[in-house]
Amino acid sequence: MKYNNPVVRGMYPDPSVCRAGDKYYMVCSSFALFPGVPIFESDNMINWKLIGHCLTRESQLKVNGVSCSGGIFAPTIRFNKGRFYMVTTNDSLHENFYVYTDDIYGDWSEPITVEQDGIDPSLYFEGDKSYFISNGSDENGIGCIQMCEIDIETGKKLSDTKILWHGTGGRYLEAPHLYRFGDWYYLLEAEGGTEYGHMVNYSRSKSMWGPFESYPHNPVLTNRNLGGYLLQGAGHGDIVEDKEGNWWFAHLAFRQIDRWLTFHHLGREVCVEPLRWGEDGWFTIGNDGIAGIEVEVPEISNDIVQDFSYHKTFDTLDWNKDWCYLRIPNKGNYKMTDRNVSLRGSKYTLSDLASPTFIALRQDEFTMELSCKIRPGRQEAGISLYMDDTHHYEIVTEGGDEQVRVSVRYTIGCVSGEISSMELMKKKATVQIRSDALYYYFSVEADGEIIELGKLETRYLSSEVAGGFTGVLIGLYAVDREEQGEWAKFSKLNIIHN
Repeated sequence: MKYNNPVVRGMYPDPSVCRAGDKYYMVCSSFALFPGVPIFESDNMINWKLIGHCLTRESQLKVNGVSCSGGIFAPTIRFNKGRFYMVTTNDSLHENFYVYTDDIYGDWSEPITVEQDGIDPSLYFEGDKSYFISNGSDENGIGCIQMCEIDIETGKKLSDTKILWHGTGGRYLEAPHLYRFGDWYYLLEAEGGTEYGHMVNYSRSKSMWGPFESYPHNPVLTNRNLGGYLLQGAGHGDIVEDKEGNWWFAHLAFRQIDRWLTFHHLGREVCVEPLRWGEDGWFTIGNDGIAGIEVEVPEISNDIVQDFSYHKTFDTLDWNKDWCYLRIPNKGNYKMTDRNVSLRGSKYTLSDLASPTFIALRQDEFTMELSCKIRPGRQEAGISLYMDDTHHYEIVTEGGDEQVRVSVRYTIGCVSGEISSMELMKKKATVQIRSDALYYYFSVEADGEIIELGKLETRYLSSEVAGGFTGVLIGLYAVDREEQGEWAKFSKLNIIHN
């Protein structure tokens, strides 16, 4: 069969996968978004469906006041003796914890903390014992992978923390996972930074405590030498064997906007590569160690057809799964139905490290056509293309007694401004945003005519400009600095990705 990467598009970084019966489950980082840690389900490793989130209560997800790239980092999902575990780091609190559930479609437990430092934690189970792995630093400050035995019921350490491996010498050693395949223990990790130098390495040992021997041809996967290739930053992933005995590696990568423009704004996305074993007990990943946009796997049936569904409306989306908020929302400011949403603005704006009235989807393709009818009331309401609190664009409506003002604004670092505005003699407006890889184009419908309001470059919302680890969100928002209790109504949302 042939399929295209990314298999899950938009900002879903740091994938971890496990198998339970005949199905596969995946979790990804969520940072300061609520709910936290999205969960996907698949029958075939190619088509994935979002089924819920691990962190759905404020007691599980302490992200108020944190930056957009703070909060929840790099989760790992594991299935052991009928129970699912998700372990992660709240980087803003420097806290490693895990939650668990016996029902993947239900609620997860309250957090159980583990007193080991580092980030990107993972769990390994063998027999009746449980082990906790994370990255960290040795006594000389050099990056390493470390592990201890824990009591899985309480998170209490049952052994000292021991250093397993220092990696291959690349910067930012991260994403450790331990596996046992046959007679060998395999230790997987990523290095080079989650950017253009990203890479995947591994080692093996006959003992889980080492010493570990590095794979002679590390890195086993990287696109770092492919200048101009649209898929970059391949790294940070997880291994799973499917029900047919095929092996897969799910990992992050990102799409740059153009062959000669090294910017990406959709965030880090999920890719899948075949993993193949050699007779010597070492494995390879991808096409000669490269993550491809188009992947051919002859051993997989052509009956599997890749499915991307990109036509989005209020009635085709699930308010509890597809949408997200910035930090912990005030649910009293949101009214949602199958056909529209009403938002009550607060004093918080999109540039505040708070939870403004804002509900969003991840942008998952470069090319997009969006339209939405907005009745702002006597407040500000609009559509935001939001990277973080200092990098975002808006098409804004502001209400009066008999008219609406429509404008296009930008915030790029310390610079904010407005590129155009116009008055409509009505109480609502149909706003439109089109995009390609390089630009966002803004317009408004007036008396059956489309009036162009200008364009802004995508690259100023990219990770290369903004920094951090996120991608662009398409957000509906409202701001009422006087908190008068007004409601803005959004209807006829229509998003098509080409």
